[in-house]
Amino acid sequence: MARAHWLIKSEPTVYSFATLEKDGRTAWEGVRNYEARNNLRAMKVGDACLFYHSSTGKEIVGVVTVTKTAYADPTADEGDWSAVDVSPAYPLAVPVTLAAVKATKALANMNLVRKSRISVVPVSAEEFACVLAMGKTKPRK
Repeated sequence: MARAHWLIKSEPTVYSFATLEKDGRTAWEGVRNYEARNNLRAMKVGDACLFYHSSTGKEIVGVVTVTKTAYADPTADEGDWSAVDVSPAYPLAVPVTLAAVKATKALANMNLVRKSRISVVPVSAEEFACVLAMGKTKPRK
């Protein structure tokens, strides 16, 4: 079965890709949007996620791999929220800015643009490949 692709967002001042590289693994927790939560629940071990720095930077900076499927979010005091574990896979050689994504016809329907308020969104295989090409990065396992 082919792996799915996703995009996850974090403010770099809160948790950056560089921090994830140092940590080696993290729980992707604290998501409090039902659509994003359902996307977390759909993730499988081995799925690839584009790591997007939101607010500051507004750029895709790396790729992470899902290492543990959805479980109860330990940061949730109430409600039915989920988290997954991710590990860094590799950084993009060149970050891909939101402006560049918006200017690229092949990415016009990308959820990063269409659903800009959602912190966890699916990405098509074609969009994933396009972002890697724009980031001058070859896909890796």
